[in-house]
Amino acid sequence: MLRILIVGCGDIARRLAPLLTQRYRVYGLIRNPDQRYQLAGWGVRPVIGDLDRLASLGKLGGLAHIVIHLAPPQPAGESDDRTLHLISALSGGHGRDLVGRPRRCRMLPHCLVYIGTTGEYGNCAGALISETHPLRPQSVRAVRRQAAEQLLRDWGRRTGVAVSILRVPGIYALDRLPLERLRNATPALLGGEDVYTNHVHADDLARIIAGSLQRMRPERTYNCVDNSDLKMGDYLDLVADRVGLPRPPRISLQEAEKKLPTALMSFLRESRRVDNRRLKEELGVRLCYPTVADALIRMSFNQDSRRNSPSIIPPLAR
Repeated sequence: MLRILIVGCGDIARRLAPLLTQRYRVYGLIRNPDQRYQLAGWGVRPVIGDLDRLASLGKLGGLAHIVIHLAPPQPAGESDDRTLHLISALSGGHGRDLVGRPRRCRMLPHCLVYIGTTGEYGNCAGALISETHPLRPQSVRAVRRQAAEQLLRDWGRRTGVAVSILRVPGIYALDRLPLERLRNATPALLGGEDVYTNHVHADDLARIIAGSLQRMRPERTYNCVDNSDLKMGDYLDLVADRVGLPRPPRISLQEAEKKLPTALMSFLRESRRVDNRRLKEELGVRLCYPTVADALIRMSFNQDSRRNSPSIIPPLAR
């Protein structure tokens, strides 16, 4: 049975695990030993290690045939030291130069799938872009993600590990909706100044990862976005209407620069529509939730959704 290592055991890993455990022996890298009980409930074997401490990752060399890298970079700096530590540990090294290694080292995984971000494209002024669009990250978060991609691509070329990249936009789900923002009446931009935003449902992302392991091509990038064509304010309006909360007030970009937090403004300065044809045509992906509107229709919310968390009904048959 092939062995898979999941690096980054959060929400997407939780959704992904049941899609893998019937076909693979699945391991999960965790920093907190207490999380091993949670992983056991998913059918995942825990491996204790901290991506911030290379010395703690000694068990990773030769462990898995396939690595799914879901972990984000560290929160500061322009490089991704966590990814650097990961590939060193997977190679059985301690920061050693990998250039001289043979093309197929016994301990190396066959392939690695990295979950990056569409934020690496930067501001595209609302243009429709594909995977070949130049990367011009503007936020330091996206700069770190681009650095991680480059590290992995270089490592794959040197070692023969097949590295594939999934670039992911804003992930949403029933428990990942912007309800707090709506409750706080945080303003959105006026329609004429608003930015296009891209989405994928968390369950669809898990299905994309699991279903594409045998179809992804080495050194290939795939945009993992749904079919929505929404500006951010329209997205917030859709959620507000479905949940029963007031739509957010609209303000100009000039007002937003004065009133909104810096972190939020970093998203409001970038507008792009991301094409997903490669995802559908090459990987054969059929989305369960083709658009945000489709997903919201299939969600069921508590009567007092202004205070309580929503609940969900089973998906409709397709």
